[in-house]
Amino acid sequence: MELPVNKLNMFSYDSHVRVRYADTDQMHVVYHGKFIEYFESGRTEAIRSIGITYKEIEAWGIIMPVVRIQCDYIRPGKYDDLLTIRTILSELPTNHRIEFEQEIYNEEEKLICKGKILLYFLDRNTHQKVEMPAQLVDKIKPFFDTYESK
Repeated sequence: MELPVNKLNMFSYDSHVRVRYADTDQMHVVYHGKFIEYFESGRTEAIRSIGITYKEIEAWGIIMPVVRIQCDYIRPGKYDDLLTIRTILSELPTNHRIEFEQEIYNEEEKLICKGKILLYFLDRNTHQKVEMPAQLVDKIKPFFDTYESK
């Protein structure tokens, strides 16, 4: 499946989920709240794709609560659709915040939902804001390195 081209100096990862019958509502389309779960799955798999898990981040004493969600529903998802969840970091996080842009496409490569999710890095015990862990910076930074054309 060919999806929109990614721009340079960003991180992007595609994951997939099949719509289960239990994910649909009385109108036989994906229940609006499920898209938030799909976003979470996409973020988890995107972080995993660079060699770190949320479980490891928590073991470092860091929690990552969601502090804001923006979600735009474009068209319905339907039972048994194979959805592509594109998770994007268009900017390298530089402090206690990380904002993911997420897009969900159906099998016809049509955008059905998009959103932005803001999370904070907090100390697990004090719940005070902390910088993004250096281990995570080291894994994400190469996607944002500027390459000079020759």
